Amino acid sequence: MKKTLSYIILMLAATHAFAQDTLKQQPFSFHFQETTITQYKPAFSAPYSGANSLSTLSETQTSLTTTLFGAARLWKGAQAVFDPEISGGAGLSKTLGVAGFPNGETFRVGEVAPKIYIARLYFQQNFEWGTEKDTITDDQNQLAGLKSKRYFSFTVGKFGMADFFDGNEFSHDPRTQFMNWSLMDNGAWDYPANTRGYVLGAFTELGQPDWTLRFAFTMVTTTANGAIWDAKIQKANTQTLEYERRYTINGQKGTVRVLGFLNNGKFGNYTQSIAQNPTAPVVDTTQAYGRHKYGFGISADQYLSKDFGVFAKASYNDGHTETWFFTEIDRSLSFGGVLKGTSWKRPDDELGLAFVGNGLSSPHRDYLADGGYGFLIGDGKLNYSPEMIAELYYKINAFQKKFWLTPDYQFILHPAYNADRGPVNVFSLRAHIEF
Repeated sequence: MKKTLSYIILMLAATHAFAQDTLKQQPFSFHFQETTITQYKPAFSAPYSGANSLSTLSETQTSLTTTLFGAARLWKGAQAVFDPEISGGAGLSKTLGVAGFPNGETFRVGEVAPKIYIARLYFQQNFEWGTEKDTITDDQNQLAGLKSKRYFSFTVGKFGMADFFDGNEFSHDPRTQFMNWSLMDNGAWDYPANTRGYVLGAFTELGQPDWTLRFAFTMVTTTANGAIWDAKIQKANTQTLEYERRYTINGQKGTVRVLGFLNNGKFGNYTQSIAQNPTAPVVDTTQAYGRHKYGFGISADQYLSKDFGVFAKASYNDGHTETWFFTEIDRSLSFGGVLKGTSWKRPDDELGLAFVGNGLSSPHRDYLADGGYGFLIGDGKLNYSPEMIAELYYKINAFQKKFWLTPDYQFILHPAYNADRGPVNVFSLRAHIEF
């Protein structure tokens, strides 16, 4: 009788636990964000300018993005995501003239009128095992519920590589953190994307309590910074691999990520373009299938206290073929820190400071010096020096952690790697709402 009673109690407890787990699995979610960034730069001096130069005149530009995030649970471990988005406005000088561009919310689309498009549309299936669980909160493209710390998932459709890779705690999202392109992701990672920053492909992830391994196979656009996908997938594709290790030091969380990538496609070669036309090389004239770009990135973040954390990133690519997706950076080093406002009784405010150094490969440098142009930079000639950037921001919780205002200042030395131009001062104000 006692055994039977014990068995019944155990069964009831298990049923109650299962019911609780089931109840915690959120069936669907909707979220919204809108980000407006206004930037102003005073006039600066330069002895010459080219077709892709940052304008020496004072100017003000504003960008706007609005996103609706929708996620729905389909069956056990499966969800679908659909995110329509509107973007408009422009970056300074038509988003030209700086490799580490100061506004991560701008795109090289050549138009300022707001336009609606599908940012994300993907299916994700998760397989779990083990008893250790994480409690997942309701968030953008994330359904609340319990998730095992041991899992394997695959995703297919349209997404942003930054959704899954290089997720640095303090330096990743220009809507809420640092605004500069060099601080969104590893600067020398020419990450696959169309002109608006999204890609078609497949993504897999193996998760364990202390580490995660990620891999993506994605498509390539037919032109640099383009919008049309190359149907010759066997010749035009990318592979990205990242290992993430999580740990604690003196009870404070830290993470290290090591990323490697290989891009394949119909890319132009800098050295060949110079050989064809030494006085005015055009890299696009040398495009051919069978070209590659490879590289790696290391990203680390570490809390030193509950209110203060630091980060560092270093990245490299071979720099022989033209930049195709992100920005014209072949080497990059960045570091900085973020402090919460607890000590001045503003615990939800943030103060961030970061420094960046960007560089070019020798072939890329020679190409620009001979008068060549990329899709983002080119002054007609080049007195080479590394592009140096400092960014300082203060994020203000203006209303119930739903509306944020962020004044921001960036100092850019040697824009587009040219010691003959600048320095440039950029003052920004960002308004961000999310719910």
